[in-house]
Amino acid sequence: MPEVTTPAHQPGDYFVDFEEKVFPDVKADPGEKALITFHTVAFEGSIGLVNLLQALRLLRKGFETSVLLYGPGVTLGIQRGFPKIGDEAFPGHQNFNNQLSKFMAEGGKVYACRFALQALYGHGEPSLIPGIRPISPLDVLDLILLHRKDGAFILDTWTL
Repeated sequence: MPEVTTPAHQPGDYFVDFEEKVFPDVKADPGEKALITFHTVAFEGSIGLVNLLQALRLLRKGFETSVLLYGPGVTLGIQRGFPKIGDEAFPGHQNFNNQLSKFMAEGGKVYACRFALQALYGHGEPSLIPGIRPISPLDVLDLILLHRKDGAFILDTWTL
């Protein structure tokens, strides 16, 4: 067997050059908007968390940013906890709640479809994280169209 001559990686080492930035740091022009839509189930993949981080980043870049939770996406906006609401049953259990709360605290808007909330997932409006605005299922398309008319950046997320 050949001898390994490369030193083993140690905590604090870097695997990649994360300091090089290839593209300019784009900031929003005054009045620019962004909409992130979620049609994904909480905890069924990383896209929900990743795009919540993207929404926060867009907000911090100066975009008037909104999040739309519809279909299974409303599960991202449900209050969680075990044994009590707010308790973290396992590391990362409160990721969605924490990211949505931080996003709203920094000025982002979050909307959740009432149809999906009640008819699909059996929750009422009190189940939502405080600050999330429940909307009619008829408002889902209109919210998207209003952002389109305003020339907003729209990031649609679908998982099945």
